[in-house]
Amino acid sequence: MKSIDNINQLNKSDFLSIFGNVFEKTEWIADKVFEFKPFKDFNELSSKLLDIYENCHKEKILIILNSHPELAVAKKLTHESKLEQAGANLNGCTFEEFDEFKKLNLEYKNKFGFPFIIAVKGKNKTEILNNFRQRILNDIEIEFKEAKKQVKKIASFRLNEIINQ
Repeated sequence: MKSIDNINQLNKSDFLSIFGNVFEKTEWIADKVFEFKPFKDFNELSSKLLDIYENCHKEKILIILNSHPELAVAKKLTHESKLEQAGANLNGCTFEEFDEFKKLNLEYKNKFGFPFIIAVKGKNKTEILNNFRQRILNDIEIEFKEAKKQVKKIASFRLNEIINQ
């Protein structure tokens, strides 16, 4: 990645093209962070992004949660989601696994009102399915907090990818 000085010199359009999908399809967070330039370092930039997310009202968090694709079955994925899901081999599901993901995605969305979200980096499809089976048993309050935490993990992974390019 570029140095923090290079990032501080980016125009808004270029800044948004780099940081606009740190939170899935939620460019407005990067747009807000752009206003804090210049950043003294990458930690400050990352902290600003994560702080804005953490301090969102529940309604905005729900919008962010609903911006995430269903696992293994979504047809239109952002570039980042496609790479993350492929890294967990979710594009290589057996018919039975695909069927279970489809069933769990539907049940989960009906129960909680947002898709199942998990930071898939470093996990395989078996771990993800096991986690899915367990978390679908949670109540809404616990699951909302867990989904919010998972979104933050995904954003942190994405920031690290950007910074270490």
